[in-house]
Amino acid sequence: MRAMLVIDLQVGMLESDPPPNDVDEVVQRINQITRVLRSAGDIVIFIQHWGPDEDAFAPDSPGCEILPSLERSARDLVVSKTFCDAFCDTELQSVLNQYDITELLIVGWATDFCVDTTVRAAAGRKYPVRVVSDAHTCADRPHLAAAAIIQHHNLTWIDLIVPGKSVRVVSTEKTLQELTGV
Repeated sequence: MRAMLVIDLQVGMLESDPPPNDVDEVVQRINQITRVLRSAGDIVIFIQHWGPDEDAFAPDSPGCEILPSLERSARDLVVSKTFCDAFCDTELQSVLNQYDITELLIVGWATDFCVDTTVRAAAGRKYPVRVVSDAHTCADRPHLAAAAIIQHHNLTWIDLIVPGKSVRVVSTEKTLQELTGV
């Protein structure tokens, strides 16, 4: 069984200055993939960052809510975290074990922080990981534009030294083709 980890796509990220790159298109791509996964009986796990009380992602604050533009199902799960790594001090590993997950698809925000850290943590746990190359985003940073950060991470993940070259970076289009066999 596969699981898609949708990392930190929460209302508070829209408050960042500058805003996340291409976020509406990223959400549309994620919605396309989650529809296919759900119809195949796979699961979608929303990873929800909980920040400190004064943060845009403080628990129970409007900023902590998952983006309303993401399609959700009653079967979807939510795992909260307080670190960049979705595995660190969370129930994620237990959930993956419970559902006998054999592959992770990873998407979300922010490419250079929580997405990257979770990709590496999953690969270190020997999960086959598929990063959807056009379904993660970040904001421009003072030293580098978001598009360059995304491109850099996509290329870096391809060459991670992990067991069995278990990290694949593929587009939404290729992911949908592989999932549907079309």
